[in-house]
This record gives sequence, structure tokens and C-alpha cells, in this order.
Amino acid sequence: MEIRGVLTLRKRQVLIFFVLLGLSEAHTESVRYSVAEETEIGSFVANLARDLGLGMEELSSRGARVVSDDNEKHLHLDLLTGDLLLNEKLDREELCGSSEPCVLHFQVVLENPLQFFRAELHVKDINDHSPAFLDKEILIKISESTTIGTTFLMESAQDLDVGSNSLQNYTISPNSHFYIKIRDSGDRKIYPELVLDRALDHEKEPELRLTLTALDGGSPPKSGTTLVLIEVLDINDNAPEFPQSLYEVQVLEDTPLGSRIITISAKDLDAGNYGKISYTFFHASEDIRKTFEINTISGEINLRSSLDFEVIQSYTINIQATDGGGLSEKCTLLVKVIDINDNPPEVTMSSITKTIPENASETLVALFSVRDQDAGDNGRMVCSIQDDLPFFLKPTFKNFFTLLSEKALDRESRDEYNITITVTDLGTPRLQTQYNITVLISDVNDNAPAFTQTSYTLFVQENNSPALHIGSVSATDRDSGTNAQVTYSLLPPQDPHLPLASLVSINADNGHLFALRSLDYEALQAFEFRVGATDRGSPALSSEALVRVVVVDDNDNSPFVLYPLQNGSAPCTELVPRAAEAGYLVTKVVAVDGDSGQNAWLSFQLLKATEPGLFSVWAHNGEVRTARRLSERDAAKHRLVVLVKDNGEPPLSATVTLHVLLVDGFSQPYLPLPEAAPDQAQDDLLTVYLVIALASVSSLFLFSVLLLVAVRLCRRDRAALGGRFSVPEGHFPGHLVDISGTGTLSQSYQYEVCLTGGSEASEFKFLKPVILNLPPQGNEVEKAPPF
Repeated sequence: MEIRGVLTLRKRQVLIFFVLLGLSEAHTESVRYSVAEETEIGSFVANLARDLGLGMEELSSRGARVVSDDNEKHLHLDLLTGDLLLNEKLDREELCGSSEPCVLHFQVVLENPLQFFRAELHVKDINDHSPAFLDKEILIKISESTTIGTTFLMESAQDLDVGSNSLQNYTISPNSHFYIKIRDSGDRKIYPELVLDRALDHEKEPELRLTLTALDGGSPPKSGTTLVLIEVLDINDNAPEFPQSLYEVQVLEDTPLGSRIITISAKDLDAGNYGKISYTFFHASEDIRKTFEINTISGEINLRSSLDFEVIQSYTINIQATDGGGLSEKCTLLVKVIDINDNPPEVTMSSITKTIPENASETLVALFSVRDQDAGDNGRMVCSIQDDLPFFLKPTFKNFFTLLSEKALDRESRDEYNITITVTDLGTPRLQTQYNITVLISDVNDNAPAFTQTSYTLFVQENNSPALHIGSVSATDRDSGTNAQVTYSLLPPQDPHLPLASLVSINADNGHLFALRSLDYEALQAFEFRVGATDRGSPALSSEALVRVVVVDDNDNSPFVLYPLQNGSAPCTELVPRAAEAGYLVTKVVAVDGDSGQNAWLSFQLLKATEPGLFSVWAHNGEVRTARRLSERDAAKHRLVVLVKDNGEPPLSATVTLHVLLVDGFSQPYLPLPEAAPDQAQDDLLTVYLVIALASVSSLFLFSVLLLVAVRLCRRDRAALGGRFSVPEGHFPGHLVDISGTGTLSQSYQYEVCLTGGSEASEFKFLKPVILNLPPQGNEVEKAPPF
């Protein structure tokens, strides 16, 4: 019921006894090699590449290695030559004891694809041990009444070598009473028996000293000796007797030291000293003597040193009972060691990959083997890992397992996994071993850089210094390493006419943007471009963002006076009738400013006048009007200086000089104030209105235009003028009417106008238009038809 319960554990648990399912991946036949023990380290054993039919490149590329069943590194595989070499001196006796043949099993493991080859290394014995007696002296008590031909068992020598190098013969030193007879026990061991060849005489020779020699079959043979002390006794006609010849006992391997194992008892019918029995081990090996001890008087056998089922599973002990007269009998004790679960499972890692790419599935992470030195259920194992991990265990060959990733991983979600391989045996109590593996997930370039904003708006003042830092863009990449290193660049503009390469640059490493030259708001108020962010992965991934640069106006343009003209060869003179009332519109100063916003807000101020208090300037629109009614006493000629100032910081200004001529009889060629405009003012009067629409500021350039107004006045009806005043024919500066009434003009065209005609008729003619709202490249000036 317990095993059935184990089989229902989690799916990831793998029973060791199911690993035979992987045997199809291994060769069933074993390759056999042999080597003599004590051969020097690095000695050649065989060429595995040739024996397995593998090329040198395949042997190296598939990561071939040698794995021994006992997890010891006896052998070394040279991947460059394919030679199998000794990694250490081998001691056959230490490896196999008296077992013959001495075979070391190992596997040749190949990866990609995974493949196993079974092999055996036979360790051949050399004659490196001499026969040795465990006792330096053998005491034999023999009654003088012993008949000729009686044999006496003697302690045998031990030779750790095997085969022909093991113990082969015994000899006894020359004497007149005994000779040696060799006895074969049937277990490939020989024992010496001392044979009485001539009767003993206690009175003549109470004691004999002989030398027993043991010889092995080496060439040359090696030998060992012991002293045989023979004590000649009086007659003793009864030997001890055991109730049974074989005793059997089971002992747990964790039995405490000093514990009684069993008591062996024999009987002797003799009386006195001949009936006293002593007990000894007979033909006992060194392992028996160091593990058990016997009470020579009681026959009680106790545990002397710890038992280990994994080392020795049973002991066969020969016990001899000897009476006071030297007669003896023997019996056999079989001690079976019972296994307990005292060995936890062992995990041996053959191959491990600590870093795997994030986009790979079923990637080999580790190749390992497990074993448990206990027996039965104590040695059966269950192997598992955590349930919540994207990895699984797969049995391969014998007790080998592979740890694989079960699907493609995402480093950005999790870049490290701690995997615990747990191996539990089925003993009582259950023992387990854990092996921890940390697997790092390496990055692949599967994430494009992402800008913090899809679009950026940057502001900068015009007239900036070249190479000025105007702002930054930023993008991040969820990848790592070079896959996350972002490089910034300017993308080709969508407008092919935008000279982007001469306007801005970008630092490829940090996304800082710089103005390459000084920007002019009047030429370029705003522009857009795209910025790309590209990582350094392979292949590289990229994204883009839109950047809009808005140029902020600076007060770098002084007001420009459009009227009256200041650079003509003759000054412009305004004619004002002496009959003008207060508020009479003398003229209007028209100016523009190439800046924008409050930098282009203009105000007007009268700075100087020939006669202060006679004229005034309206601050908001530049109209020059009479401040009072004119009289005959006022001077005829006046000079006015008007200041035009913008609202920038600091403010910029310009001055304009006006010449005013007071005339008699001129009948109101002006726009009177609404409350002062008489209806009769239009009668019999030729009033010239010059309507000029002048451009103020285009989106790219400020054009200042020289307006040449040539007004040709024809002869007027002298009656209409009363004969008091005549206007000569020719160019005459007229009055400028501000249609918007703000003092600045917003139209996009200006015209040069001339009034021509004779005595019968007159007409306006548009001489030519001048287009102010031009692109930076410039357009041709268009001509307007006559009006």
C-alpha cells in the first residue's frame, strides 16, 4: 500500500526504476578493456573514438565524457585524441578485494543527441602482496598418545592477490615428527594440516618449535612464515562437541557497539583440565577479527566495531572449541547484516547549463545521475522539482536524468529561476537529498525601444546661440545588455524642402537635441521632425516619435515706418488749410514691426514740434491732428518729429519727420472727425484718397516697402477753388487711411498709386503691386490690371 501511494505522487516525480525506459538510447553491448593494477597515471587504455566509431570532431562537439558507476574518476578521456587514459593508479585489492574478476563498470556519455555506451575495465592482478599469517605464533597441544597419521588443522596465511599470484603452497621446517598436508576447502582456498608422522614422547620432547612457510605462485614467488609451537600433552581421550555445526543470526547494521550477537557453547565429557573448554575464532579474516570478539571462556560473541551493510552484507565465522587436553572441534556462525535506511540519495551532476536564451524551448539545463547505497525500498528513489517552474525532468539511461525547459521563456518577466532537485528514497524513515541550480535567462532582442512620449513640443528663443541644447527625447528598452542600448537619430523629414540637417542635431547616445544655427522667428516660426530610437540588438529594433519645435519671438525688429517716406530725395509735405478746426487729420504715420505679439504692438508719440501745442499724435493709431483751431498768426511751415515705439523688452523705436505747410483756401482734403464733418465739405472739392494696404509681417520675412505715391493733379475748376489756390499737376503726397484703425496694417499687398488726367477727366491707376507675404525662396512680383 505504501508503494502504491508513492506512485500517485505528482506527475513530475520520476521513479528510478523507470529509467530503463531510456535504454533504447544506449548501446546494449559493453565494450571491454583491461589494465594491470598499479599501472602509472596517464597510461593508455584504449582509443574510444576508434572503438565507438566516432570521429574526433564528433567526440568533442558532443561533449563526450566518462562516468563511472561508483562515481570515482578512475579514467580520463582525451577529447583531442579520443584516447582513454588512466586517471589514477588502480589497486585491485582495494577496489575488489578477493573478488575475481575485478571489473569497473563505466559509461561513455554523449550529448546532442544524448547517447550512452556501456564499457567495462578489467583490472588484472599483479603479485604485489606476500602471503601473511595473522598470528606470529601457532600453539598446538598434542597428546603423546596421538596415533600416527593424525592431522591437526593450522591457521592459514592470507594473500590479497588472486589467481596464480595468490597462496599456492605451504612447507614446514625439517623435523622428524611432522609433515604438511595441503587441504583444498573447495572455495579456492588451501589450508595447511600438520600430520603426525612419528609418535610423540612427552618425557623426551615436551615441546617442538617448527616454522610454517606459505608460498604464492608469483614469479618469483613471495612467502610468509609463522612459528608453530607444539606442546606435547598427556592423554586426553574426549574432544569438545557443539550441539550444531552451523549457527545463523541476523544483526541490524546500526546495532550498538558491545552488543551481544550470540553465545556459542560446546561440551566435553572429560573431567578436570581436560574438560575445560576455550573458544577462539578459527581461520578468521582481518575483517572478522576487527568487527567481532569472542569470550574465550563463555563463548559469547560481541560486536566490536560498527557494521555497514553497504560494505559487507554477511560474515562467515569459524569457531573452534579446545579442551584442556588440546582436543578441539569447530562450528560455523553465519552473521547476516540487515540493512537500515542510513544512506541518503546521492546526486552527481555530469553537465549543467547555467544560462539559457529566453526564446528557446526544451533546452538541456542539466544532466545528472542519482544513486542510493541502501537496499530494497531503502534504495529506491523518487526524483522531482517544484511544480510552479517551466522545467521538467526526463529519465534517460539507467539512473540518469535530464532537466529541460518546457517552453520558451520571457526574460523581461523573470530573468532567474532557482530549481531544487529533490531525490527521496522509499525507506523508513525517508531520506532525501536536494541539489539547487540557479538558471539565468539570457536576453534576446525582442523589445523595441519605447519613447516616454509619442510627441514632444519644444520652445526656444529666436536668435539663439548655435549648438544650444533645446530639449531631449528619451526612450527605454525592456531588453538588457546591448539589446537595451538605445541610439537616437533624426529621421528624414516628410517635407523635402525643410533643411532639417542644418537646423537641429541629436546626440545619438542620450537623445539631447541641439540647434545648429541661430533661428529666426520671422523666417521660421515652427517646424516638425521625427526622431528614431534604435537598439543595438541583432536584428535591431526601432521606434519613432514626433518633435515639434516652436520658435519664440524675440524683440529683434525695430518699427519700420511705411508712411510718410523718409528716404526720398524731397521731403514729404502735408498741406493743411488755415481754416482747419481742432482735430483736423493732418496725416497718419503708418508703421509695421516684423516681430509678433506684444513685440509688434506699436505706440506713437510726438517728440518735437516747431510750434508746441499746435499738433498732436494719437498714441494708438499714429494719426496726426490739429490740437486747436489754426489762425493767420500761425507760421506757414512746421516740422514734426514722431517717435514710433514697440512694446518689446527692451522696446525698440524709430522716428519719422513730418513737414506741414499751412495754406490758404484749401478745402478739406482730409477725413474729419465724425462729429466735425460738414456735408458741404464734399461740394466742389477734388479730394484725393489714397488707400494703401500694406503688408505688416509675413510668416517668414518682414518686407519694408517704399511707397512711391505719385499723384498727378489735373487742372481744377478755378471757380471751385475760388481762384485763391491752385494745385499744380504732378506727384503729390496724399493722406493715408488706416482701414483697420489700429495703426498697423494686416493686408498682404501694397500698391503704388498715381492719379493722372487732363482738364476733362481724371483716373486712378495701380502702377504695380508689391507682394509682401513671400516664402523664403522668393516669388516673382505679380502685376495688377489698371483700375
